Order: sequence, then structure tokens, then C-alpha cells
Amino acid sequence: MTDGNEYTAPPPAPSGAPSDDQKTLALITHLSGIVLGFIVPLIIWLINKDQADKGFINDQAKEALNFQLTLLMVYVVGIILSIILIGALINLLAWVACIILSILAGVKSHQGEAYRYPFAIRLIK
Repeated sequence: MTDGNEYTAPPPAPSGAPSDDQKTLALITHLSGIVLGFIVPLIIWLINKDQADKGFINDQAKEALNFQLTLLMVYVVGIILSIILIGALINLLAWVACIILSILAGVKSHQGEAYRYPFAIRLIK
């Protein structure tokens, strides 16, 4: 039995080389989070989740979606804490992390590597 406090590693990336179309779509999925948040990763994941031949894009869309949902929670906490002025700093740091990590994820996924964000609550498995 687990007590609920144990860290579970993300699932391994799908095996096999992704196609160029999947790599490009994964790049767009990660980079779209900078401007549009979780909307594009959600749409791409919903479109491809039942297609077995789209394992790479499905995996990367879930990863991007989980990261963007985690950032959304951080932004909400930052807005609430803006009453005591630290919220603005939290939101600024979250925004910078979003830009840097989304670009890094986009580049890695366009190279065909499955990227894992260093911090993300994995709500979609």
C-alpha cells in the first residue's frame, strides 16, 4: 500500500522513431503553450489520443498539457498571493520558466527526443 506521498516517475516515452510530421506537431504543441496556455496541447491530445500510430505526439501533447495545467495552478496561486506582493514575483518566475522550458521542450521534441519537464503535476496519464 502507498501512503500517497510517493513520487511516481512519468511513463516512459513511446519507442520507435517519430515521423517528421509528428516532430513538427510536437514542436508546435510545446511552443504554443507560451502564448495560448493549455488550449493547443489539449486539442492535439484529444485528436490523437486514440491513434496507436501517433504515440510520440500523444506523449508530448500530454506532457505539454500537464506542464501548462501546472503553470495555470501556479498563476492562480500567484494572483491570490499578489495581495501580499509576492504573487507578482511568483507569476514572473512562472512566466520565465514557461518560456525557457517550452522552447527547450520544443527543440528536444523536434529532434525526436521525448521531453520531460522538470516539474509538472501529471494529471493526464
